[in-house]
Amino acid sequence: MSAHILTFPTNAPTVLEAPPALPIADHALFLDLDGTLAPFADRPDAVRPDPRRTAILARLGVLFEHRLAVVSGRTLAEVTDLTGGVVVAAAGVHGLQRRTGWGDEVAFRSDPRLTEAVAAFTALAKAQAGLLVENKGVSVALHYRLAPAAEDAVRDAAQRLEASTGLVLQEGDHVAELRTAGPNKGDAITAFLGEAPFAGARPIFVGDDVTDEDGFRAAVEAGGFGVMVGGPRHSAARYRLESVAQVLDWLEAAAPEVAR
Repeated sequence: MSAHILTFPTNAPTVLEAPPALPIADHALFLDLDGTLAPFADRPDAVRPDPRRTAILARLGVLFEHRLAVVSGRTLAEVTDLTGGVVVAAAGVHGLQRRTGWGDEVAFRSDPRLTEAVAAFTALAKAQAGLLVENKGVSVALHYRLAPAAEDAVRDAAQRLEASTGLVLQEGDHVAELRTAGPNKGDAITAFLGEAPFAGARPIFVGDDVTDEDGFRAAVEAGGFGVMVGGPRHSAARYRLESVAQVLDWLEAAAPEVAR
């Protein structure tokens, strides 16, 4: 089982309604990337910048008066590349990296014990075709999207490494990630809300994975709400959209001047 324990209200619904029109005045918008703004690919490096996505984000940044941030498991460099550089504020590696609305970067030092995890994940990837190691500096991920039968072996190895190294295990969609202890996505959103231009705004967070539940809870605690992307499940989010395509349509509806 994942070490990332999630709790939900006992009355949390599994069937969530689609969100209303995106509110802009007095709100701040926080968006996950993979599975939310961009569809998953077999390999992380197969996801590429997209003109429509970039145009939507550029327009939303203006409408929200820069109260817009991407909060992703990707590194800040990848977030910048995949959003066409139009979003200044961003959190990377699930909150371990952060760039403020002024462009200042805050990052945690890598835990030296990650070396052991990188070596172990690399050995597993060499022994099992289809496994992919992604070293993010402050974390290391082992993707098994191309080798789904290896899920149990990957999760078992990750759990053992967590126990032996003290690193934090975070599991996502076809990936097990060991990371330096530190802020999560919810902490990143809270940090943004304490700074200009986000201070005083009600947050909206859109994400797809269990790693986004921290962000949903942070949004609710600050008087906002979450929008979950994907199939029905228990979530701290208030609303749900089915797919990346629906997310882009919903966002674009708030920015009608963006050409399709």
